Amino acid sequence: MPEALERHARATNSRTVLAFDFGLKRIGVAVGEPEVGSAHPLAAIAAPGFDSIARLISEWRPSQLVVGLPVAANGEHPLAKRVERFARQLEGRFHLPVARVDERYTSVEAEDRLRAVKRKRIDSVAAQLLLEQYFHEAA
Repeated sequence: MPEALERHARATNSRTVLAFDFGLKRIGVAVGEPEVGSAHPLAAIAAPGFDSIARLISEWRPSQLVVGLPVAANGEHPLAKRVERFARQLEGRFHLPVARVDERYTSVEAEDRLRAVKRKRIDSVAAQLLLEQYFHEAA
């Protein structure tokens, strides 16, 4: 873990991570702990959602945020600039480190998981997958 993130985690006494799957209408949300390496979907919020995100940060007191970065197989994804702006706004508003994670195929995998459990929280399950991918890559 980078030194700045360790200092922040000690200061907040938390290793909780919140992940966001940005969309124009909804933002999927998940929460997890790196030590466990798993994440759990929370209720999606309406975009842009900064008031809702402030409440989530107050409730969960995360040490890190993760944002899914859309990457197109053949060039820049149409939402990439908006998502990067969203990530920078999170950093500026909440003064927390924000990691960007390639979100390719998370919605497809989320749909597969949802079919298996017959739920309808695709955006937050996508955020859950982002966070689990982040934990896996950081390990």
